[in-house]
Amino acid sequence: MLGLIEQHLVSLLQPSSREAEKYRKLRHVVEHAHRTSHLRVIGISSPGTGDGKTLTAINLAGALAQGPQNRVLIIDFDLRHPTVSSHLALDFHDGIAEAILNPQLTLEDVVQTYRTFKLAVLPARRSLHATYELLNSGRCKDLIEAAKRQYDYVVLDLPPMIPVADCQVLEPLIDCFLVVVAARKTPRKLLGTTLDAMNPDKVMGLIFNSDDRAFAAYAYSSNGHPAQHGGNRHRWFSRFRATTTQPSVGD
Repeated sequence: MLGLIEQHLVSLLQPSSREAEKYRKLRHVVEHAHRTSHLRVIGISSPGTGDGKTLTAINLAGALAQGPQNRVLIIDFDLRHPTVSSHLALDFHDGIAEAILNPQLTLEDVVQTYRTFKLAVLPARRSLHATYELLNSGRCKDLIEAAKRQYDYVVLDLPPMIPVADCQVLEPLIDCFLVVVAARKTPRKLLGTTLDAMNPDKVMGLIFNSDDRAFAAYAYSSNGHPAQHGGNRHRWFSRFRATTTQPSVGD
């Protein structure tokens, strides 16, 4: 099975590599926010498709799982185009959509334990049901609340912010967002539209993917909270710096 795992999942396959070190730095930021602000549910999204958000989400979850006491769950909430299970070469029967539709399924029934990496995974297959209704249901909220009770960190691989409303539906259940931007690819206007659509108080920062420049510090406010809205998106945007990751392959 290990040979089938996406090779860019460096936090899992090459945890001591230079590339994986970048995710450990991101892990440090998230752990700091967890200690100081009790942030537990981290949503990973992007302005559009192909920015590398899924690889980033799995690599972050893998880096967090390296903590001896950390209990980490990653959930594939991109029900329109789920890829977490394929990246991890996981076979499964029921996923997050089935658990939402069937109250008889508990969180334990649908979570896959990847013991090799000390990582729990709640996969998804493409849903044939109305995605908005699934994510907007009380059952979805109950499953996330159950995950928060059982895990220290719950990483959500979310759909792109534009053009669907899935992320906005889930926003009340998410403590903070990380937005993945493909360097030299994501249109600046699309990124601006994405930031305007988000609650700025919950945006922890931006991650520049496929950036081969020197590693830049990941930005967050001095108290560990997501950066606060300054009343102007451009002023708020300028407060971010970015972290680079390995070259992406799709999402």
